[in-house]
Amino acid sequence: MSVAITLTVNGAPVSLEVDPRLLLSQLLRDELGLTGTHVGCDTSQCGACTVHLDGLSVKSCAVLAVQADGADVLTIEGITGPDGALHPMQAAFREHHGLQCGFCTPGMVMGAIELARTARDLEEATIREGLEGNLCRCTGYQNIVKAVRAGAQAMREG
Repeated sequence: MSVAITLTVNGAPVSLEVDPRLLLSQLLRDELGLTGTHVGCDTSQCGACTVHLDGLSVKSCAVLAVQADGADVLTIEGITGPDGALHPMQAAFREHHGLQCGFCTPGMVMGAIELARTARDLEEATIREGLEGNLCRCTGYQNIVKAVRAGAQAMREG
């Protein structure tokens, strides 16, 4: 049995038939080819699959595709400018060396963008708490915190 769903992904309308058990992460990666959404654990522990669902960060491995019916989904591929320019948060991660292997980076960037939009302050403790659902196994988070602070500042200025 399949279910018809319609959603908007990175600004483009998408309509398809899906198995009701299909995860949003599987839809994005396997059906739509948006492989920037990484799957690290399949248990919603690592945050590598973080995307925005109607403007809020969610771990796409914990959301069924049918739950996204009618929703607006934004992935890491959708945050670049029309000319291919990096999003200010992506640029900050690059500039402040907020990545090493890069596996966690898409989810970390997506979570950081929401944090930058919603946090009252961007003190180190606020940033660390805001990103605690996104795990990085390579860094000590120091440069990630610097990158989030700089990216948030750039987002506010731009």
